[in-house]
Amino acid sequence: MLGNHSGATEFYLLGFPGSQELRHIFFAIFFFFYSVTLVGNMVIIVIVCVDRRLKSPMYFFLGHLSALEILVTTIIVPVMLWGLLLPGMQTISLAACVTQLFLYLSLGTTEFALLGAMAVDRYVAVCNPLRYNIIMNNHTCIWVVIVSWVFGFLFQIWPVYATFQLTFCKSNVVNNFFCDRGQLLKLSCNNTLFIEFILFLMAVFVLFGSLIPTIISYTYIISTILKIPSASGRRRAFSTCASHFTCVVIGYGSCLFLYVKPKQTQAADYNRVVSLMVSVVTPFLNPFIFTLRNDKVIEALRDGAKQCCQVFRN
Repeated sequence: MLGNHSGATEFYLLGFPGSQELRHIFFAIFFFFYSVTLVGNMVIIVIVCVDRRLKSPMYFFLGHLSALEILVTTIIVPVMLWGLLLPGMQTISLAACVTQLFLYLSLGTTEFALLGAMAVDRYVAVCNPLRYNIIMNNHTCIWVVIVSWVFGFLFQIWPVYATFQLTFCKSNVVNNFFCDRGQLLKLSCNNTLFIEFILFLMAVFVLFGSLIPTIISYTYIISTILKIPSASGRRRAFSTCASHFTCVVIGYGSCLFLYVKPKQTQAADYNRVVSLMVSVVTPFLNPFIFTLRNDKVIEALRDGAKQCCQVFRN
């Protein structure tokens, strides 16, 4: 794929600055976040699959969103944790770097496409409830998910290919805990202004392409909710959208700062902090966002815990 253009066969991930004791503290914190992320999202996937009360488009999309969160964090965090245990810099091969960056960007793109679809789903549920089951039928939901996954992976082929066609002759030390595209561009001897501009336009297309239907959907949702006469009815209607809305704010907020900027070669500390938000903090928070604010999920979890207790007692 790269031929003899890259000038590097491996990279060194600089990771986190500080003493080895501080790095061990980071390891404990991020290992805890990663473990909770895996368990929390796996629990959501299981209850969505087995509980009949959660057989609706909203929870079908939620199951796929949880799978994406597991994959996104697994692409980054295990490598980061291993680097925190090493006394020096961490070595990553060129092939592993290409694979990590491609999967990270592809899964992230798929997640934004799915969040946009979930916003439209909430719009239909609140603003057109009588036709909800007709519009959001099984066939439609399956195709929405398939298109989101295929689009996410196809869309990122050229950006990753173009990145690794550059000549990395300045250094092979990446100042981050993963193969960050912005830091990779810093290592290139080529003039990267054009490719950075194209990457900026593509990031704008992905983020705003899914954010615009989200904004439009929530404009209609809020307008419809405000017309409901009773306060309890308004609360009930908004509760069906609150989890998704919170997830949108956190997800889009962090990625807008990370990718939608004309200059991709942002300061390393800035990229490192925002990358932690995207790959560690957001996947960690999502299970809590979608469970603590959703009565059906809480009931399903409660009943599942009771059944597990009965099995162990018997």
